Amino acid sequence: MASSSIDEDAQYVPSPVKKHKMGKPINEEVRIRIVNMYKTIVMNDTCTSVRQIRKQISETLGVGERSIQTIIRTYKETNTVAAPKQTRNKKSFRDLFDEFDKSAVRRHVHSIWFRREIPTVDKIHQAVSADKSLPAISRTNLFHLLKDLDFRYSKRSKNSAMTEKNEIVVWRRMYLEYLKKYREEGRHIYFLDETWVNAGDCTSKTWVDITVQSHRDAFQKGLSTGAVNPSGKGKRLIVLHIGSEDGFLPGGLLCFESKKNTNDYHDEMNGDIFREWMEGILPLLQPNSVIVMDNAFYHSVKIDKAPTSNTRKADIIKWLEDKGEVINHSMIIPQLLLFVKCLKPLHNKYVIDEIAKVNNHTILRLPPYHCELNPIELAWSSVKNYVRMNNTTYKLPDVKQLLLEGIKQVDAEMWKSFISHTKKEETKFYEVDNIIDEVLSAKKSDNLLMTITRNTSSEMDSDSE
Repeated sequence: MASSSIDEDAQYVPSPVKKHKMGKPINEEVRIRIVNMYKTIVMNDTCTSVRQIRKQISETLGVGERSIQTIIRTYKETNTVAAPKQTRNKKSFRDLFDEFDKSAVRRHVHSIWFRREIPTVDKIHQAVSADKSLPAISRTNLFHLLKDLDFRYSKRSKNSAMTEKNEIVVWRRMYLEYLKKYREEGRHIYFLDETWVNAGDCTSKTWVDITVQSHRDAFQKGLSTGAVNPSGKGKRLIVLHIGSEDGFLPGGLLCFESKKNTNDYHDEMNGDIFREWMEGILPLLQPNSVIVMDNAFYHSVKIDKAPTSNTRKADIIKWLEDKGEVINHSMIIPQLLLFVKCLKPLHNKYVIDEIAKVNNHTILRLPPYHCELNPIELAWSSVKNYVRMNNTTYKLPDVKQLLLEGIKQVDAEMWKSFISHTKKEETKFYEVDNIIDEVLSAKKSDNLLMTITRNTSSEMDSDSE
């Protein structure tokens, strides 16, 4: 009974008001509640100061006084309760650097080698930061970007240098040597690539008459209000073409509207679309020609994909036996994959390469992130500039028409100029590999000489003692 009386006499104590989490956006519902409370307090008690009102609302709703002050001030100025702006996801530095930017970073590394200096991250970062055409990037992110570009930070004795992976160097060297060989043989060389054009593409800067204050002002003065800005990037056209020193190949254009809203236009292409396009243009090429293209995944669909560690053991054994290998079925998967690794280069065949071979043509692939070795990139730059300079409606059909006009503008003479420029880049790449060998070998020799001298000095000191 005593406990019952205690329970009846006990007073209910509510928990403290839950405070709004610092940094979390205040939604529209809470903002409206703040404004309504402010109005109610002001109407009922005109003597209460604004500071006291803010404090009372803060204690009731658990929102900071500074946030309440901002919301009330905004309401007084606009007579509306503005919803919080949604913060956009911050883009990664990888999203900011496109293929051209990555190629520019590679050129900055090689420019240091051309000065016969050892490229370090600090030197590269200084050069990239000074290049106003490139996005800003921190030293740490630049280090990660260089690794993405297949550079490696190699340590040789006391000297450290940012060098490219051996696989990339060999790939580039072989590409340049094959290209030189094909040219000496007199074979016609074509270059292909994909690009994109947005409906909202236009020039970034234009002349504006700042004396025109409004549409009415322009009408009264008989003037225009200037160019209308696009509302956004708009729809996108995916474009694929091929050309040579004779110009763009007639009948080689593939152009279609993008269906996906992604940053990477490569998402729109696939192996089937590319193969179908390639089968259509091969008969249009000169006999025994060479086709240069990059390493997009749809360019390199394999005929017989080799097994991996995720492949079932029975399928690995079947793949090996289909290649004529006699396999002991008691072997475990790691042992079988060693056989696969040895045989894989012998059976690495691509769909496009085989189709081209049947038609007496040769496929030559560019090394990764070397778009400056493809002259069609310069052609695309000219075409897209024509679109930007003449785009006023921001409608996709009009942009497509401008694209066709821009392609016609790039004639054989321009293509020969683009190819001539690319040949100079080829020479630079060929020379830089020799310079890297020379510089690193010299540094290594200096370190060896210093070591021998130091050891000799130590021996002489011990003999004198």
